[in-house]
Parts: sequence; C-alpha cells; structure tokens
Amino acid sequence: MKPTMKFPALMLTSESVEKADADVKHNRCLLTSVELDRDDLGADGVLVQVIYSALNYKDALAASGHTGVVRKFPLIPGIDAVGKVIESNGSGFRLGDEVLIAHAKFGTSHHGGFSSFARVPADWLVKLPVGLSLEDAAAWGTAGFTAAQSVGQLLNHGVSPESGEILVTGATGGVGVFAVQLLAKLGFSVTASTGKLDRYEQLLALGAEKVVPREEVVDLSDSPLTKSRWAGVVDCVGGTTLNSAIRATQVGGCVTACGLVSGHEVGLTVYPFILRGIVLCGIDSANVSQKYRQELWDVIGSDWSLDLRNVSQEVTLSQLPDQIERILNGSVFGRIVVRMPE
Repeated sequence: MKPTMKFPALMLTSESVEKADADVKHNRCLLTSVELDRDDLGADGVLVQVIYSALNYKDALAASGHTGVVRKFPLIPGIDAVGKVIESNGSGFRLGDEVLIAHAKFGTSHHGGFSSFARVPADWLVKLPVGLSLEDAAAWGTAGFTAAQSVGQLLNHGVSPESGEILVTGATGGVGVFAVQLLAKLGFSVTASTGKLDRYEQLLALGAEKVVPREEVVDLSDSPLTKSRWAGVVDCVGGTTLNSAIRATQVGGCVTACGLVSGHEVGLTVYPFILRGIVLCGIDSANVSQKYRQELWDVIGSDWSLDLRNVSQEVTLSQLPDQIERILNGSVFGRIVVRMPE
C-alpha cells in the first residue's frame, strides 16, 4: 500500500446562496486552500510533481468562476504546469523526466496546475526542451507559447523585418511582452501599444523601437480602410483595437488575434481582406496537436530563447489569490510564475 501523501492546492468550488433581496438562489464560486491526497487526483495517467505553475488571464477568469472557462466543480485551476514525472505508469516517460503539461482540458475541466501534484494522460505531456529551465518554461507558459505561435504565423505569411513596422497591442500583458521581445530578437521593428504609461521604459528595454498609448492605434471612424501603417500585427486585446489594427494594415500584411480583454466583437467590412489581401489568423494555443506543440517548444528552447529576468516575477501558492486580483485589474506586467511548495 502506498503511503498517504498530503499536498497543498487551490480548489475552486461552487455553492448555492440566497440573494439578500429575494428568495432566489444563485451560485457563488470560492477559491480556497486545501490539502489533498494523490488519490484525489485519480489513478490513471502520469503523476507529475509540479515545481512551477504560472498565472494567466484565463486562470483568473477560472478562479472567478467564469462559466466560459470552468467546466466542472470542484476544480484545481491553472492551465500551466512544469515539473518532474514521479509515476510513469508505463507511459513511455521515465521517472525524473522534466515535462510541461499542456492540454485544452487542463485547468478547465481537469484538475490543473495550482497544486503540488497533477495526474494527466501521457499525451498531455511535452518533454522539456534541452536548454530551457523549469522556471523559464513556466514563465513562457501558455502566454509565451501563444506569442511564439503568433510570430510564427507572421513568418509563415511572408512578413519579414524588411516588410515594415509590426504592432503589438496589449504589450505589457503576458503574450505582449513575449511578442515584443521575440520580434525584436528576430530583427523586426516593433511598435508596442499599451494603456500603462508607466511601463514605457520597460517595453523599450525589451526591444520595442516605439511605445505608443493605445489611443494612438484606435480609430473610431467608420472608414472601412485607414492609412496603411502595419506590416503585421500581434493583437492581444480584441475589440476596437483589433478592428483599427486590421484597417491600418498594409497590402499583404498579416494580423494575429489571441485576446478579447477589450471586447469580443470586431465589426469589420470585407474591404481590408479583398482590397489589401490582409490575412487574419486566429491563435488557439489549447487545441494544437502535441506534435506541433513539442516542435514549437523545441524552437523556443533553442533559436528563440530569451532572457526572461525582466518579464516575470515569482510568487508562492499562498500569494496567488492576491495576484489573481491584480491581473483582473490590469496591474500585472508580464508573467507571474508560481513556485509550488516542496
């Protein structure tokens, strides 16, 4: 019989409560610290000791009980986790292998990374690339992977440093800081857009050639096309910002879309696509094949490696609820990496 192994986690639960002004019940979500046993994670799959997780905007929505993110209760949130295999169960992984956990269900309908242990199917695991530390892998996480996907799409559609300026919107967020730094590393001229005036110097230090207030890139006119400016765009916010960026993209340009913090509606005509041949690429990091995921992570660990000292900060599991409030309030720069208790 295996010995009992208690470990800490953050658990999201839902309870039915009565509204103060009516005899009507509604659901309230609670994020609480708990102690679990590995049997609480089930018996099937590979058991991973989580060394680091990371906080994404999607995790903050999950921790708030957002119905579009959370698929079951109770749930351990956290869509990112990196660590070491401690029970292989004939999966082909060896004990001690360093891995990343990545799957659409992880942290949404399957217990996620805000826990010292996670048990997942073997095909949810990606081997840690050579040259990439566990901490840096967590810092990259889903946000950095999404940025790498976005940059890859620009390259795949023929956008090069010689094509012209690249716009990165929401540049102080998790995806944005990686997009700025990676594009600069590859030789692109990057214009970073942000609403955080106090972060200009940090974005310039990451490699942005220009930093502009978000109002400068938003055009509220009803013109179907505006003056050509961008050779490519990595949009992290959606809404009117994405609308404006598409209308200002030059002939043959490429725009990637991965966020909706500024709104989920875009409201466009077809003119940017049929008169300028602009390509709009949606970036979905959750549902890509594991083969593609492993290949891109290998590139991240080699040719696209970055110095992450200025884009991430480390917190403990107990500090995470406060960081969730910060990311929902838009006061986080870059990435929050969560170090799990031993």
